[in-house]
Amino acid sequence: MLELVKTADGSNTIYNPHVGENYHSKHGALQESKHVFVNSGLCYFLEQGQYVASAKTEVSILEVGFGTGLNFLLSADKAVEKGIKLNYTGIEAYPLSMEMISHTAYNTYVTAETWQPFIDKYENAFSSPVTITPAVNLQIANCKLLDFKSSEQYDVIYFDAFAAVHQPEMWDETAIAHTIQFLKPCGVFVTYAITGNLKRALKALGCKVEKAPGAPGKREMLRAVKTPTVTL
Repeated sequence: MLELVKTADGSNTIYNPHVGENYHSKHGALQESKHVFVNSGLCYFLEQGQYVASAKTEVSILEVGFGTGLNFLLSADKAVEKGIKLNYTGIEAYPLSMEMISHTAYNTYVTAETWQPFIDKYENAFSSPVTITPAVNLQIANCKLLDFKSSEQYDVIYFDAFAAVHQPEMWDETAIAHTIQFLKPCGVFVTYAITGNLKRALKALGCKVEKAPGAPGKREMLRAVKTPTVTL
């Protein structure tokens, strides 16, 4: 049975006994989500030269492991703050119920304008894209990673699967290659984990890989930028 768990920074996560792991770090769900995904992923992308020079007003995010929706909620508020349009796609093979998500109390950390439409439209997002705010759209694919198909490519990928010790199939070369095909050239891939196998897989797929400071409880995390293909 799923269990609500309070983490070290006071924010809640959910423990999944079938996997044997929390959805977020025990050192702080909120801190991890902000640091690894919003700041090191979305904000990094928005601040890098390629994006700034293009004067874009729209960004797209693909999240592998939608889970509780915390990464989406914080990203939605950040996009509104930055004055950009956000198109967000989540992949989630085993969706949480709306009731369970509502018990996380993440409304404490985001605006009512983001939270209430998310709760109201969460279940509908599995069947078709929904509008959360005038500038934020959400859709959630209820499928396993390798079954996900899309003609779209994304500016940022949040890779937030459970740890490799519990879900090794999510971190092998096949899974990473399947994920990276959806990343635009100069797009940013971020995850809380950092392993030699992951770094090698990303480099082989044409990504520039770097270690970045980790969230509380982890010394390092991984960020990769997809190298543009040069046509001669």
